Amino acid sequence: MPEAAPKPKTMQGGGGGGDRSPTPASKGRAPKFSPRQFVPPAAVVNNPNPKLLMDPTLIGPPDVQLPNNNMPVWGDPLAKLGPPSNGPGSGGGIGSGSGGGIGSGKGAGYGPGEGGGVGGGAYSIGGGVSAPSVLYKVDPEYSEEARKAKYSGTVVLYIEVDTTGHARNMRIIKGIGLGLDEKALDAVNKWRFKPGLKDGKPVVVRAQIEVNFRLL
Repeated sequence: MPEAAPKPKTMQGGGGGGDRSPTPASKGRAPKFSPRQFVPPAAVVNNPNPKLLMDPTLIGPPDVQLPNNNMPVWGDPLAKLGPPSNGPGSGGGIGSGSGGGIGSGKGAGYGPGEGGGVGGGAYSIGGGVSAPSVLYKVDPEYSEEARKAKYSGTVVLYIEVDTTGHARNMRIIKGIGLGLDEKALDAVNKWRFKPGLKDGKPVVVRAQIEVNFRLL
């Protein structure tokens, strides 16, 4: 579907870890995502007698789904089978990155990139995550076809508002045709938002936007 001029895509979200093991991270299942992490995942437990047993987690939206398996050990779901290893990374977790996550990134999420989540995983509103709000908007233009037909309606868009207040990963949930769907995308691409917050910090948040077309 047509969108305004594409921007260079950067990897958002992710994480990594390890304990400077000489062997690559081993295959296993990844723990669930959670807004907070108390225990990082580990394929090899260096503290066999913890005082308090807790399930490991990765930081990110709880509804993010990873490619997973039913293996009885923690690990990187995309790694190759091998001896148990947390990998050559650092800071806890599993992989070649750092920060208590899984993979080659930085942070307590999964995969390349940094800051939690996985490859751009966006938060849903609620559960401590505030909704983005519109700071600046432009009205959509009418297509010539719709104007001649005196057509009106509402286009519903899915967007993700990033930490800089820009809409990204836009797609049409409910279109009305006659060129107005594209005009809605063009308009919202120019809007600026106050980002959603989690724990007082901006995070990427998914939202739905209604763009109304009405002829005066």
